[in-house]
Amino acid sequence: MERVPSGIKGLDELIEGGFPKRRSILITGACGTGKTIFCMQYIYNGAKVYKEPGVFVSLDASPDILREDMETLGWDIKKLEDEGLIRIVDGNVARLTTATEEQLFSLPSEFDLEKLLIEIVRNVKQIGAKRVAIDSLPGLGLNFSTMYQVRTNILKLDYLLRRYGVTTLFTSEIYEGESRLGRYGVEEFITDGVIILYLVGLGIEHNRGIQIRKMRGTKHVEDLMPMRIGKNGIEILKKKL
Repeated sequence: MERVPSGIKGLDELIEGGFPKRRSILITGACGTGKTIFCMQYIYNGAKVYKEPGVFVSLDASPDILREDMETLGWDIKKLEDEGLIRIVDGNVARLTTATEEQLFSLPSEFDLEKLLIEIVRNVKQIGAKRVAIDSLPGLGLNFSTMYQVRTNILKLDYLLRRYGVTTLFTSEIYEGESRLGRYGVEEFITDGVIILYLVGLGIEHNRGIQIRKMRGTKHVEDLMPMRIGKNGIEILKKKL
């Protein structure tokens, strides 16, 4: 099986060298666990280290905010955009009468998923993207009134991306105390892999962790591994004996 290396320090060695190529992986966890950083690190490393173009679809934060946040990690996203190696798709294009780049203020009430899908495909084709990140599925699901619509449209999005041969990361959310691994209880079943990020508070200290819950076609470490977010992004640490 072909592999797509994440470039996240300490992760690829846990999953036989990387994510299965042309598959989809769910990155899930509670608020503040590092899901957006994880996905952008995957896109950034793909462009910077492996010269694989990538598309980051933001359904929550604006592209400008994302660029500013990633600058604190030393990642010059704009430079890679200018080089044609990264594209950021603003989820608000699905609400605009005319899908112009990064318009933020003209927001009609109707959400048009087809318009968003067209925009994703257009960007994938234009830069020959090999990697895609969708952040986040709850940001998509807020636009639909029934659980059936939410699940149907997540399936549609996953099917489309598989069709174009990209390796995709989706993010979702876990509420504390819940057993399901995504907001809608379907994400973990349609994706080929599930990675859970943790942030555990012990008094005034907080510890981060990561667990590879599922990775089809891959021998992977199942233990909860220590993780940190440092000046260069996410790093998976060796487990203490």
